[in-house]
Amino acid sequence: MKLIERNFYLDKLKDVIGTPDIKVITGIRRSGKSKLLEAFRDYLLETDRNANMIHINFNLSEFENLLEYHALNAHIEQAYVPGKSNYVLIDEVQMCKGFERAINSLHASEKFDIYITGSNAFLLSSDLATLFTGRTFEIEVFPFSFREFMQYFELTDQYAALNRYIQEGGMSGSYLYQTPEAKYDYIADVFDTLVVRDIQKKYGIRNMPLMEQLCDFLIDNISNLTSARSVAKSFTAAQIKTNDRTISAYLKYLCNAFAFYRIRRYDIQGKRYLASNDKYYLCDHSFKYAKLGTKNADYGRSMENIVAIELLRRGYELYAGVLYKKEIDFVALRRGEKLYIQVANSIDDPDTFQREVDPLLKIKDAYPKMILTRTRQEAYQHEGVYIVDIADWLIEK
Repeated sequence: MKLIERNFYLDKLKDVIGTPDIKVITGIRRSGKSKLLEAFRDYLLETDRNANMIHINFNLSEFENLLEYHALNAHIEQAYVPGKSNYVLIDEVQMCKGFERAINSLHASEKFDIYITGSNAFLLSSDLATLFTGRTFEIEVFPFSFREFMQYFELTDQYAALNRYIQEGGMSGSYLYQTPEAKYDYIADVFDTLVVRDIQKKYGIRNMPLMEQLCDFLIDNISNLTSARSVAKSFTAAQIKTNDRTISAYLKYLCNAFAFYRIRRYDIQGKRYLASNDKYYLCDHSFKYAKLGTKNADYGRSMENIVAIELLRRGYELYAGVLYKKEIDFVALRRGEKLYIQVANSIDDPDTFQREVDPLLKIKDAYPKMILTRTRQEAYQHEGVYIVDIADWLIEK
């Protein structure tokens, strides 16, 4: 498989070399965590002549004898070399029974610089503080961005490339397949494995048909206001037996596993978070086409999903804005920075343009406001609101 350098993530790992944290690489299945760890290993070997590399990949049969934490701990301790920079890199660490005990012991010895990856359902952000007694530094890996997609296929026309990215998405394993049907079969299989194998095993879910129906519902309602109560009510009306507590738990499981991202609503005028009706976005928009088909494809929602994941990738805290009963797609916060963003497939129609720009014009603070859409031209302003081509915005560094 062709590889590209994912410097966005690699640089994050470089920045924490030698820190006492346990470095944890998380993200959805097949998002490139293992390849990132291998690229980081190669970087360390090239740049640190004093490196002693202890690299364990539990996907390989040669490490089957280490699938119990005592054996794992003993193997790493025996590989330690005094006076060297002792790096411990472990891929799919959750496959080792009791792995957290070995990692905590190694970390407590203060002899190793530790980096691990694991299945997203078994190495949750919410579990890290409980699993590990030492401080953790988490790096979340997303599927390929639009910029990485263009780099992989060596594309130069971002406007034409965007149509292809909307269809194919960022699951790079699918790029090896030649037909759309084969690509979507691969992507659907990744999603089904995530839901059926990982989430079911982690939480012991018995009613998998309900979980699968919930996934289809969320995929079909990307960017729509959603609550556990409204979903349960909709299912009950369709003769699907459930309740809002079960739906709420399942929603939490799906978000914990990075399948979906929950975006809360934020009252811009009252400066408060709203408790009901969140929005959910897919970790990669290609799952929508792979699971539900491309018939009646809604490019506007796909583009909104792409922007949501890109903002999260860039490190923004993300909310859906509400102002005078009008919706603003995204309020993005990052270290004192704030952006207000609307996303539209096209604003050529005057009514559509007015509908998108009106909520932004009503915001009275001085933070940047923009509409991301397809213009195929340089950014321009309308009464202080930036109109930016979405392809240009996606490839910004």
